[in-house]
Amino acid sequence: MRSSKSRSRAKNNRNRPSGGNVVNRVFDSSGPEGKVRGTPQQIIDKYNQLARDAQLSNDRVAAENFQQHAEHYLRLLSEAQREIEARREEQERQNRERQAERDRERAERQEREAARQADPAEAPQPDVMDFAGEAAAPESGLVETPESKGNAPAAEAAEKKEKPARRPRARKPKAAPAEDAPKTDGDAPEAAE
Repeated sequence: MRSSKSRSRAKNNRNRPSGGNVVNRVFDSSGPEGKVRGTPQQIIDKYNQLARDAQLSNDRVAAENFQQHAEHYLRLLSEAQREIEARREEQERQNRERQAERDRERAERQEREAARQADPAEAPQPDVMDFAGEAAAPESGLVETPESKGNAPAAEAAEKKEKPARRPRARKPKAAPAEDAPKTDGDAPEAAE
């Protein structure tokens, strides 16, 4: 069985607002006219309406009481809005700092890229041309056709001579005969008679 002390502690903790979003939180307010339930703004509006009704009925005490209840929830709401605003400003400050850091990194990358492009060792180098090979086979940039070859069989024979000879394929060793298979006298299987 639980002690009454632990039950009372748990009960007290339930009534306290736990940080959270107070602006949208639903409260139960026990006022002089009974319970008023709603968000802080709804409760403020309800108590202000009750205060106006009390003033119209010339009940100054009830009007003051309703105004004090409304003021309590107004303070809760304004405190929550200040906290939200402070969080939003902190988030914006962090976002500005992150953006400034990204801008600095981008500027550094651009400076490094500009320095790399200015360095002649890093600049793209021209292709080296082989002038000795041009004397043997001038390259005109045109596609070679059978008509331009002249003697096609001689060119094919020259191409075949240039190709290296193929090596013979290596053979895989024969697998050892299985122990369960019947052994035969020769390598070749016996033919049926």
